[in-house]
Parts: sequence; C-alpha cells; structure tokens
Amino acid sequence: MNQSILFPDLQNWDRQNQVVIFPVQVQGVNVECQISLAKLVLLSAISMEANQQDMETQILALFDEYRFDIEEEVEKLIEQELFDEYGKVLLL
Repeated sequence: MNQSILFPDLQNWDRQNQVVIFPVQVQGVNVECQISLAKLVLLSAISMEANQQDMETQILALFDEYRFDIEEEVEKLIEQELFDEYGKVLLL
C-alpha cells in the first residue's frame, strides 16, 4: 500500500450519473474518484434492480464490501498517472 495515497471513508452515490464518488488524497492533494455502477456490479457479480427504493443503500454497502479491491485499482491508476482531463480517476 502506498503511504502517500490515503482513502478517507467518504463516498456518495450520484444517481444521475450512476457512479459512486469518493475522494483520495495523493500527497496531500484531494483527487476525485468515481466508480460506475456497471463496474461495481462487475466486481461483485450480482445484479441490481434499478427500481428498488433502497438502491443507494445497497450500492454504498457494495462499495464498502469491495473497498479494498477498488482502492487497489485506484492506486494503480494513480501510480500510472491515468487521470481524465479534469484530474479525476475513473473506474468505468
């Protein structure tokens, strides 16, 4: 684990864009990261019902369950400096 990359326990669901947004600190600089619902479902190998009332709760629980895998993948992208044009790390 890279000590200069920190993952605060903060995340939220962006329903409009169908992504979980979470911050990462890279050498003291905040970087926004996003993981798509499709990528989360792929990681977990489960299906999500889009019409469920508690979908946000389920998605954030799924994010927590796979947090270690997500953080590993984000670390690799950061180390390879694979940011989008806005300086974000995207797992789509």
